[in-house]
Amino acid sequence: MTDLSGKVAVATSSSRGIGSTIVQRYAWLGASVVIAYSTDEDGALHTLEEVEAAGGRGIVVRADVASPAGLDALYATAVDTFGRLDIVVANAGEEVADRPVAEVTEEQFDRLFAVNAKGAFFALQKAARLVSDGGRLIYVGSGTTAGPRPGTGLYSSSKRVAEHLVRVLAMELSPRNVTVNTILPAVALGAGVPTGAAAGGGFHHTARFPPLGGRGDGPEDVADAAEYLAGELAGRVSGQSLLVSGGAPR
Repeated sequence: MTDLSGKVAVATSSSRGIGSTIVQRYAWLGASVVIAYSTDEDGALHTLEEVEAAGGRGIVVRADVASPAGLDALYATAVDTFGRLDIVVANAGEEVADRPVAEVTEEQFDRLFAVNAKGAFFALQKAARLVSDGGRLIYVGSGTTAGPRPGTGLYSSSKRVAEHLVRVLAMELSPRNVTVNTILPAVALGAGVPTGAAAGGGFHHTARFPPLGGRGDGPEDVADAAEYLAGELAGRVSGQSLLVSGGAPR
């Protein structure tokens, strides 16, 4: 069993879906957690209630990940409250699904790259400065980056930026024994934004590939990967991308 007692974990966009499930898992494993949200305060408070009901410790912090200043404030609050920073999950992201490249607007491009590229870049960069030696940085990317697929050009391009950054940071932080890895979820039922898009058909291509156990992936499956990467068993795993797709190629 993974033991995160004494650790402090921050997850961006953890008011619902994958982020909420990950912080609840970390709290159950003994970590103090920082639940970061941008707009869904009710969801963040509900996540905190679940954490505390299970005997965990946590706080809620509003943070706009598209703003480097907002990330500074988020991490400062975590350190001021709990005294350290051990695990950071860069989970925040926005999506435009089933949109051919020829139909992408400049506004959509700017928004997705502001959150998915710039936000994730600075979330990881600033975490790299503060995380304890032996810490864990985890980026929640997207299975769409594992291979080209019509309708995902903008989204997957914006998510690919931080996926490359992870490999570079893994080398730069190795002298401090800090691991840096990516989780690549396929369309995860109940995960948040992608769920609605999946119902449209084209984006939920995994139906063409029989998944393990005859079911789709969910937030708990992604949290399993996040638990592994945060724990001691993954101490020699860094600069890697872990695809959580139930056997589908992406």
